[in-house]
Amino acid sequence: MTPRHIIISRTDSIGDVILTFPLLGLLKKQFPDVKITFLGQNYTRPVILACSHVDFFLDWSEMQGHSMETRITLLRSMEADVILHVFPRKEIARLAHKAGIPVRMGTTGRIYHWLHCNHLIKLSRKNSPLHEAFLNILLAEKLIGRPEISDGDIPGLYGFDRIAKLPEEFAALIDPVRFNLILHPKSKGSAREWGTDNFATLSALLPRNMYKIFVTGTKAEGDLLIQEGFFDKAGDFTDLTGKMSLEKMISFILAADGLIAASTGPLHIAAALGKTTLGIYPPIRPMHPGRWAPIGKRASFLVSEKECSDCAEGGPCRCMLDISPKQVQQKLFSMVNSDLI
Repeated sequence: MTPRHIIISRTDSIGDVILTFPLLGLLKKQFPDVKITFLGQNYTRPVILACSHVDFFLDWSEMQGHSMETRITLLRSMEADVILHVFPRKEIARLAHKAGIPVRMGTTGRIYHWLHCNHLIKLSRKNSPLHEAFLNILLAEKLIGRPEISDGDIPGLYGFDRIAKLPEEFAALIDPVRFNLILHPKSKGSAREWGTDNFATLSALLPRNMYKIFVTGTKAEGDLLIQEGFFDKAGDFTDLTGKMSLEKMISFILAADGLIAASTGPLHIAAALGKTTLGIYPPIRPMHPGRWAPIGKRASFLVSEKECSDCAEGGPCRCMLDISPKQVQQKLFSMVNSDLI
């Protein structure tokens, strides 16, 4: 089939959304005239609208405030012929069915997809060895087949290039000579963390004649960093916690040179923007880098090379905490130096 208008339903987090963009890139490559609507959460709107593969944005947060009849009317008005449930939600699957979207695609792993989808894909994310970006692509197999692509092809498929201009107050902070490095220590609970002390030690280790350090996060995360002693141990840095909207954060990452974080949204933003990106990961599935590593022209990761499940029930990850700041510093140096060659 040749679709005219596809709705991509992905109502979860920033990193998940970013790793769906390569699928959109392949859809646009296969069907150059297709329109793509992205159904997502309001807080991911700036990320979604920065992708040039997206023609329209539907705010699920707003739609939830309306009656079922209003939602059906809105979805019908899109005149979409395909909806792809990348992130499964029962209420959206039911809504798409009621709205009469002709092709409704979802995985066999959700019972409600058997009721509300008419094209089922046998795919288990939990047991797959594949990266999230490739799992997303497999969901559209009935539309685009199984394209032969590798990690090296993914950066060219993001379409993450519709970036707002950075306001002068933040642009003026960028050093024209030194390497502008963003440290993003916290994750809002979305990922295992490397630890405040490790980030502070890393910051103190980096020579300031070579690096200008920025620290980002929400205001609440900034307050927590103060409580945990980061500001006392990290040396000279520019504190940007709580000072930027997500849209400005995207623009600032584009203006900077690199970013270090755990498996968070900003890490995947940096990778998609082609920045020097270093992720710090636990070895435990399904949080391991095999599934969630940043993929980009200058992206890499560190992970303890051992089988471990000690933190399976939550709490600090010893395997991550055991990755030393010196190891991260050396990995960063090698990445930066390879960029200069």
